[in-house]
Amino acid sequence: MADRAQQINPWFGVGAAALVAALILGTLGIVAFYAPDAGRLGPSDWAAVRFTVSQAVLSALISVICAIPVARALNRRRFFGRSLLITLLGAPFLLPVIVAVMGLLTVFGRSGWVSQLLELVGLPPIPIYGFHGVVIAHVFFNLPLATRVILQGWSSIPAERFRLAAQLGFSARDMVVHLEWPMLKRAAPGAFAIIFAICLSSFAVALTLGGGPRATTVELAIYQAFRFDFDLGKASILASIQLVMAGSAALLALWVSQGQGGFGKGLDRVAARWDGANRLSLWGDTCAILLASLFLLVPLSAVAMRGIGAITELPSAVWFSAWLSIKVALMSASLAFFLALSIALAAVRFAWIESVGLLAIAASPLVIGTGLFIAIFPLASPQECAMVVTASVNAVMALPFALRVLIPAVQDVNAHYGRLSMSLGLSGFALLRLVILPRIRAPLGFAVGLAAALSMGDLGVVALFAATDEATLPLQIFRLMGAYRMDAAAGAALLLGLMSFGVFWICDAWGRRNA
Repeated sequence: MADRAQQINPWFGVGAAALVAALILGTLGIVAFYAPDAGRLGPSDWAAVRFTVSQAVLSALISVICAIPVARALNRRRFFGRSLLITLLGAPFLLPVIVAVMGLLTVFGRSGWVSQLLELVGLPPIPIYGFHGVVIAHVFFNLPLATRVILQGWSSIPAERFRLAAQLGFSARDMVVHLEWPMLKRAAPGAFAIIFAICLSSFAVALTLGGGPRATTVELAIYQAFRFDFDLGKASILASIQLVMAGSAALLALWVSQGQGGFGKGLDRVAARWDGANRLSLWGDTCAILLASLFLLVPLSAVAMRGIGAITELPSAVWFSAWLSIKVALMSASLAFFLALSIALAAVRFAWIESVGLLAIAASPLVIGTGLFIAIFPLASPQECAMVVTASVNAVMALPFALRVLIPAVQDVNAHYGRLSMSLGLSGFALLRLVILPRIRAPLGFAVGLAAALSMGDLGVVALFAATDEATLPLQIFRLMGAYRMDAAAGAALLLGLMSFGVFWICDAWGRRNA
């Protein structure tokens, strides 16, 4: 067995997983323990649960349904700039939420471009605040994720299957029944489950576009319980409900992805998709790619166009917040590097350990932060530790995505080089330095860059505990929007977007260099 060749002590990874579990479950226990009473949920809290589930289901459903024609079109069309377009379609996932909201408001807001066009033809504007706005924002963020997952499923069908289908005289309907539909039955449920879990724990989108009594998510209700009522009992109950719902969805996504049976191996040829040669299919694929590109890239362009003129006139507080965001991102990326690498190495022997990392999708970062502050309070001032706590929580929240990138790479290295390394007597740090790290450098750089970018744009724990004179850049943008200083907010949003993409590009380029 290849996994028997593992010569690195897995207990470091087990310890890292235990630390993550303690941060998620232990902090929830601390909050519940210090609650003055058991807490009780009112009608508004159950309304928040219903709103959270309904918007998550609809957001995930729309994202997956819209991703299917886009992924199919990208799979069977080859055109200049295709690779660049696929890369750009992943940009919204890295984009800070507050920056995306600025772009969506410019395009879909009451005075946005789309609303102005609708008024010209006598139609009412799109309601961007409340349920509609939350769903639009979630589809904006998760459509690229669903597209990449389903596109990977299409790419997993060997070219030889399509050649055989052509020889057998398959019609377009036969292709769907015998090749595409079986693939979608495996890929689409996993994409739906993971997007559903992500939308369940949404906070920044609901804070900016929802927030009213009829548009409050569970995570936003937890924020309100802490911020306005300091009701620890209610917050712990809501966090437990969210943990069960999102955790079940995340575990379902992991089970679906691991239980997939493939189409077998091919010769790594590019599939010749003869089934899309007719003019109707060409127009359909072109429209799918064009509409998805416009929906995802126009808000990004809107942020750049509005912020380019204001970026040179930003107040000094914005630049201080930018420097603070860089420090938080570096701390978060460093911690995520240690946790993800340790758990990925241990996952070669203990496959179940990845499920611990997936708990972060279901966890409430506000509860984790509050639990840490309660634990720190007897030892130090919580305000002095706000940025350290924020970086720690951000690292844990980025862990599921980093593990999904690293674990397959580590398992592949162990399968190909494990026995050879064991026969050469390589183990421990020497095995890690000479064999594993050089071969997982590219996915490792991607994972670290992802963690840094997500931390750079996070608006979660810092919104609850940051001092009035100390704020990261996302929080500073939120405060500028609240003060109706929209030009300054647009300039700061452009700066934040450039910083997020920049730190990701630096880490990713480092990983790909000499990998």
